[in-house]
Formats: sequence, C-alpha cells, structure tokens
Amino acid sequence: RMTAMTSATDNAGEMIRSLTLQANRQRQAAITKEILEIVGGAEALKG
Repeated sequence: RMTAMTSATDNAGEMIRSLTLQANRQRQAAITKEILEIVGGAEALKG
C-alpha cells in the first residue's frame, strides 16, 4: 500500500507540473497576442 501511495503521489505531482506548464504557456501566448495587438494599433495610429 505504501508503495502504491508513493507512486500515486509522484504521478499526481508530475501531472500538476505538466498542467502548470501548459497553463503558463497558454497565458504567455495570450499576453503575447495582446502585446502584438497593442503594438499594431500604435503603429496604425502613427500611420
């Protein structure tokens, strides 16, 4: 039982790390998109 619980805990930790990384990448992509939109708008205003 102890080995099974240790394995389950390790697997859960790895899943958390993976999902956190995925969430961070998605957040960064959204931020980058917003920055590009802002820069594009500023460039259009400079015309």
